[in-house]
Amino acid sequence: MIERLGLRVLRAFDPETAHGLALRALHTPFAPLPGVVTSDRLRTQLAGLVLSNPVGLAAGFDKNATAIAPLSRAGFGWLEVGAATPRAQQGNPKPRLFRLTKDRAAINRFGFNNEGMESIAGRLAHRPRAIPVGLNLGANKDSADRAADFAQVLAHCGPHVDFATVNVSSPNTERLRDLQGSAALLGVLAGVMEARDALARPVPVFLKIAPDLTDEEIAEIAAVARQSKVDAIIATNTTLDRSGLNSAKAEEKGGLSGAPLFAKSTQVLARLYAETQGAIPLVGVGGISTAEQAYAKIRAGASAVQLYTAMVYEGVSLGARIARELDQLLARDGFANVAEAVGTEGRIK
Repeated sequence: MIERLGLRVLRAFDPETAHGLALRALHTPFAPLPGVVTSDRLRTQLAGLVLSNPVGLAAGFDKNATAIAPLSRAGFGWLEVGAATPRAQQGNPKPRLFRLTKDRAAINRFGFNNEGMESIAGRLAHRPRAIPVGLNLGANKDSADRAADFAQVLAHCGPHVDFATVNVSSPNTERLRDLQGSAALLGVLAGVMEARDALARPVPVFLKIAPDLTDEEIAEIAAVARQSKVDAIIATNTTLDRSGLNSAKAEEKGGLSGAPLFAKSTQVLARLYAETQGAIPLVGVGGISTAEQAYAKIRAGASAVQLYTAMVYEGVSLGARIARELDQLLARDGFANVAEAVGTEGRIK
């Protein structure tokens, strides 16, 4: 009841202000923080990380790692913060976040606004160790060598995280997605892997890809991921597609997330699973707002999932609710654990 009231209050503010208020509210006694949600069925592994459940929070919600402590008690099995760039940057001009309420969606064109790796690393160094926490790596908009930026952030923040994600798929930094091409991506990942291997405690490196890819491009990315020994692939980031939208803000520039992305991102995920033949763990993200949708991502090939936009409409308690209901779906279909259900689309036990 308190959360529902809070959501109504937040909708009275512009979306970016509401987002900031939501982050602050997590530090109050009124935040719905049930603690760890887990069971024998929900416990799983992702690229060597031990997760109490497979439901994670996607990057972008806690850009500056200011709310890791309460988010670690919100029922998620893992968290991703950031994106972080070497230097602090303001991002794109405001307004840059738009609610598409009729479509249960959002459009953002933030442009990697963050306080920079120094500030973020300081917070990560003092975070609680309750669940795995990773960092989304970004590049400064005005960088002379964006590929080097990813490696620089990992070298600086790597000692304080459990995994790192190479984000070359945001549509909001000009020409960033060009780094998804085979040659450019190989170069980016080579630098990141070199930085990772130099850490006293090397961490898994994930790659986050866009949903706006052809089958050929997906195949190329899968080949690069194998060659570069990427530990997992996150599918997908936001989309530039505006098909079928009904909201007044539908034509705003930026990346679209939320319900309209579900089918498109799941198709990319399934195609990627077929290309990798299950050899690289996958993370399903895009449009998840129910346990059934999280389960569909897992059955399409995801070893774990992430949420974000649906919390705008459902609240932070959504993560815990999806985890509990996912447990019931796994039990219903006779799966002893999450791993048994991965990639089983079309062949339920």
